[in-house]
Amino acid sequence: MPSTKVCVLRSAGTNCDQETAAAFSLAGARAELLHINSLVSGARTLDDFHILALPGGFSYGDDIASGKIFANELRFKLADALRKFIDEGKLIIGICNGFQILVKSGLLPGNKQWDQEASLIINDSAKFEARWVYLTGPAGRCVWTKGLEKIIYLPVAHGEGKFVTRDKDVLNRLKKNKQIVFQYCDAQGKISGYPDNPNGSLESIAGITDSTGRILGLMPHPERHIFSAQHPRNGNLKSKSGDGLWLCQEDGKPLPPGLQIFKNGVKYVKEKL
Repeated sequence: MPSTKVCVLRSAGTNCDQETAAAFSLAGARAELLHINSLVSGARTLDDFHILALPGGFSYGDDIASGKIFANELRFKLADALRKFIDEGKLIIGICNGFQILVKSGLLPGNKQWDQEASLIINDSAKFEARWVYLTGPAGRCVWTKGLEKIIYLPVAHGEGKFVTRDKDVLNRLKKNKQIVFQYCDAQGKISGYPDNPNGSLESIAGITDSTGRILGLMPHPERHIFSAQHPRNGNLKSKSGDGLWLCQEDGKPLPPGLQIFKNGVKYVKEKL
């Protein structure tokens, strides 16, 4: 029985929970789908889990703004439980809508004051962007990104993915603390504009971590690249260089970068908690 327990937290409108749970299961964890009302009511507790995953989708139909209602529920109904969870050294990952929830609740980029210092707003293109993108990174601070190649390839699917900070001080802190985990880039790893940057994010930021490296938020979907067959050019992968797959390695065998992210979280729990 896997010892790493993952809470994949959902609400009305969440639609990537099954895929996220499957990714964690493939990575060797025991993932459980849980509605947020189970935590709010006290029927269940975060004490039962090592990892909290906030998957993608359209929580509460993106009413008001993407992730805002879910973020308020975390902030005003589960603040004490989440503070305890973080203080115990446990892990959190937010993907797409989950990233929006983390920044709008104040859990990212800092995790102490529940103070919103950043946001994810409407794409500069003013349309839903859904395609595969290149990402450069990752920052060494983040436990979720160990062993990843300098450039990886993951799909995005969002209408409000433009990362912005409250002011320059927040952005400078992210840079100084090496909290910028992923940036959108071209196939050669060069930071560039649209369409390589699908939303116009400040500094082409696609993912960030908190100061501990244990909380990760990213707009691209790692759960959609856990098998080589999911890659759009899977039929022509004779060489690593230039094929766009950018696989990691595990025991000498290729490993899709999305799966590597989930494996890193599971490995951290087994070694540290």
